[in-house]
Amino acid sequence: MNVVARPRKVRVIAGIVAVILLAAFTVAGLLMLRTHTGAYFTLSDQLAMIGIGLFLAAGALWFTRPRVRADADGVEVRNLLGARHFPWTEVEQVSFPDGSPWARLELPHDEYVPVVAIQAIDGEHAVTAMRELRRIRREAGTPAEHG
Repeated sequence: MNVVARPRKVRVIAGIVAVILLAAFTVAGLLMLRTHTGAYFTLSDQLAMIGIGLFLAAGALWFTRPRVRADADGVEVRNLLGARHFPWTEVEQVSFPDGSPWARLELPHDEYVPVVAIQAIDGEHAVTAMRELRRIRREAGTPAEHG
């Protein structure tokens, strides 16, 4: 059995922000030729303005990237800058420290990996994702969790 979790509220907010940015820069680009500021705008200026909107919208959507995927073999954590797979034998604990914005995988030697896909702001969705992640880890034959 697999578990896949993604943040919910951040995905919604990022989508809304991306649409607003794209719409605002597209409207600004289309209206550039009609302004009476004394500046001379060309088609390339309009396209550049729309391009900036596309670039900023893509940047906003970048925050929808986090995901955690777990199965009996291990857990793959994809955060903003990359993805890594950890076999369950390397994961000492799946925790959600008090006051932390997201969960984390506790690794040997006091190291940890943030799991940005499971965020405190998501409330019950985060609780369910943590339960499922811990269940899969338990079924994989790893020691019990505390925390």
